[in-house]
Amino acid sequence: MKRTTATHITRPTTTTPMEPIDTLLTRRTVRKYAQTPIPQEKIDKILEAGRQSPSAVNRQPWHFILITDQSLKDRLGNGIFNRHIRKSAFTIIGTYTTHDKISKRWGLVDTTIALQTMAIAAHLQDIGTCWIGDYNEQKLRETLNIPETTSIAALITFGTPQNTPAPKKKKPLNQILHTNTW
Repeated sequence: MKRTTATHITRPTTTTPMEPIDTLLTRRTVRKYAQTPIPQEKIDKILEAGRQSPSAVNRQPWHFILITDQSLKDRLGNGIFNRHIRKSAFTIIGTYTTHDKISKRWGLVDTTIALQTMAIAAHLQDIGTCWIGDYNEQKLRETLNIPETTSIAALITFGTPQNTPAPKKKKPLNQILHTNTW
């Protein structure tokens, strides 16, 4: 069977509507944000998209912390790879509780799915995002009063993109896809 390689798609400058899958394929990591406020109704749709995400046995182990306060963003965004927290319109921290066997096994996956759904919901509304893995867990816990019984999955920054990042080179499908067996 011949495999094709996905092409890079960029948003057209015309007003021609894109197919949903083509829109999805234009999502890029954004680290430079314009200092433009995001309307509350867009934030609410992003949060609702996360809330509506699937989870193992519908446990919904997640808790999300919405950071809009500039002084908090400044305190959290002082690392080498997380400075863009300071310039984001808002940042969401995804956490989860592991109160039962299912949540212990699937809580991280469920919360990651919810966070990715939020990132897609943002992109569909022309809001850029960036996953953050660079954080001091103890400082984050102390600063935001996160209980020790709660695990941190990741942080995502959100904001109006200052520019549209170019696509990154991705491995071709024939290097990463195995059909029916390795």
